[in-house]
Amino acid sequence: MNIPNSLSLLRIALIPCFVIVFYSPIGGARIVAAALFALAALTDWLDGYLARRLGQTSKLGAFLDPVADKLMVAVVLIVLLQSDPSIWLAMPVAVIIGREITVSALREWMAELGARTKVAVSYLGKVKTAAQMIAIVLLILPGSVSDVPVYEAGFLFLYIATALTLLSMVQYLLAAWPELSRN
Repeated sequence: MNIPNSLSLLRIALIPCFVIVFYSPIGGARIVAAALFALAALTDWLDGYLARRLGQTSKLGAFLDPVADKLMVAVVLIVLLQSDPSIWLAMPVAVIIGREITVSALREWMAELGARTKVAVSYLGKVKTAAQMIAIVLLILPGSVSDVPVYEAGFLFLYIATALTLLSMVQYLLAAWPELSRN
């Protein structure tokens, strides 16, 4: 066990904490929930940085990091959708979760073929993740903060993230297409 892997495990441990706080009736719960998610997003960046910087990359870390990311994002999106069950939120949630499942399966399949590097994380994928994290934090917060309509801003970022989600999925599928189209 090393620091990056511990951060990934922390991200997984924050999931039930987020859910409990999000549904808590205490004042300011949404702000605390947003802070918990922001902390999880920060550990996502930090574990990768530290793994490379400290030379602590590992097979366990390569497994834990994406699992922790996808679990946290999926749970939070589902909680947000349950809180605001509208088609305007359901569609991007379905696209984002569907893309994560598709790309994860694609990476696993490409790894079996020895071609995992063809679908390695791209710059577009990193920009998508940043937009998605900003969107989610804003959507968790209460409707407005100091007269700033953060929920509406969250929707704007969510739709930007959804567009980037689709673009990055197409990018990965095109990179894998030669392998996918072989008999």
